[in-house]
Amino acid sequence: MTNRSTSTGHRSGDYSRDGGQQPYVYADDARWTDETRYPEQPRRTEQPRSGGQQTRPARSDPPAGVPNEVPEQRGPVGRWVVVLLLWVGLLAAVVPWWLDTEPGAVNSEHAALTAAGRISGLIAGYLLLVQVLLMSRLRSLERWIGAEQLSRWHRDIGGTVFVAVLAHVGLILAGYAGLERKTLLAEATTLLRDYEDMLAAFGAAAIIVLLGFTGIRFVRNALPYEFWYYLHLSSYAVLLLGFGHQFTYGQQLFRPGPVRTGWIAVYVLVIAAVVWGRVFTPLWLNLRYRLRVADVVAESRDTISIYLTGRNLDRLQVLAGQFFRWRFLSAGRWWQSHPFSLSAARNGRWLRLTVKVVGGHTAELRRLRPGTRVWASGPSGTFTAAHRVAERSLLIAGGSGISPIRALLEELPPGAALIYRASTPDDLLLRRELDWLAEARETEMWYVLGSRNDPGPQQIFTARGLRRLVPDLTERDVYLCGPAGLVRESVRALRRAGVPRRQIHLATFEL
Repeated sequence: MTNRSTSTGHRSGDYSRDGGQQPYVYADDARWTDETRYPEQPRRTEQPRSGGQQTRPARSDPPAGVPNEVPEQRGPVGRWVVVLLLWVGLLAAVVPWWLDTEPGAVNSEHAALTAAGRISGLIAGYLLLVQVLLMSRLRSLERWIGAEQLSRWHRDIGGTVFVAVLAHVGLILAGYAGLERKTLLAEATTLLRDYEDMLAAFGAAAIIVLLGFTGIRFVRNALPYEFWYYLHLSSYAVLLLGFGHQFTYGQQLFRPGPVRTGWIAVYVLVIAAVVWGRVFTPLWLNLRYRLRVADVVAESRDTISIYLTGRNLDRLQVLAGQFFRWRFLSAGRWWQSHPFSLSAARNGRWLRLTVKVVGGHTAELRRLRPGTRVWASGPSGTFTAAHRVAERSLLIAGGSGISPIRALLEELPPGAALIYRASTPDDLLLRRELDWLAEARETEMWYVLGSRNDPGPQQIFTARGLRRLVPDLTERDVYLCGPAGLVRESVRALRRAGVPRRQIHLATFEL
């Protein structure tokens, strides 16, 4: 096998810290052209050590056991059925207004504004129910739709809810104020003072506006994850706060009948889905497996691996590339839940997650003690070998994004290719395991080293550069995990190179 690497800032003949020559072929960034050749390099093969069973492998050991069997393909099923049902539901939400409105009822500007406000309110109420359903963590929804598509729907519908709620509030105020010859402020004061449940409704609208603002990418990136996460959960409060005014003053919902009964039934089903997905399923998982911290190991100056043990782990149904939301039940940590992928495929004895220290919570994880109880929710995600489309794959990782990629190598069919982007050789995580897996799974590897502004990496992550490294690029699945900038540029290059969107898989942690 060839172990190939392209780097900037180094010259051929560089040596590792321990005195041995590094298994890289360094190419000067100015000469990274079509004439550059990558000679074959000998690879030192390391086999798993024999001996007694361990709670976790020793720090210098390669992965335990033989890589897992390749799972059967299982793409999203019934996605178009779900889409059809959602559109039918939206139509059903609006049709009652049409049936209840007599010809000529919308005969003035103010009546038209009020009618538009009622329609936008029905749309906002329905889409809010859909949004909460998408957040319910029902495994069946993920299986039917796919995690990446589910996340995209959640983001797009969230923006639509934001616009619909603003339109509903603004149009209703303008319509009522015009009919009663009041200012907007006077009309809002009247609604808040004289109408039951309106204060809660205005509170729900305020939460949605705040959610919409914090959903802007640069705003979200500036916020602590914990703040964004708990604010996001407040969308459940929006559902409850808006319920009262819908059924008390909603023109189509306040009268008893099939429309009102249908809306109440949908509310009950959505709440049941949330309770099942976010309460009962995690409760069953944690009572069955009883996860605990076994050890915490430093992988680099800012990255750790957490090894977990428990009961019946040989029965845990989880695929490489999936993630759990982890809550460590110790002082100062129990109230926070964070999503981390497994960095090794299941082996029936232990689980491992590899975490980059980027904030207060992850820094605290360094001090976890063996025996600490762990509450997990999952597994989630379709970033797996089971959701592949083609027979061969290309994996692109950056920084700590190597964690799910390294696990995936154990379950993908042999013959994959891996491009691992890092600033320096010291930033390459789990390198010994990657080298061992490259031998075991016949994987071609490139370590791309250098800063983001160096010409070498910039040329590699283009359509032309990726095609040169992987000539059959368009015939492969591509798995991407890493910093947002790397993922964004890679997707753009892959699309320009002709890779179909359905063959591009992104690690998604948002829902």
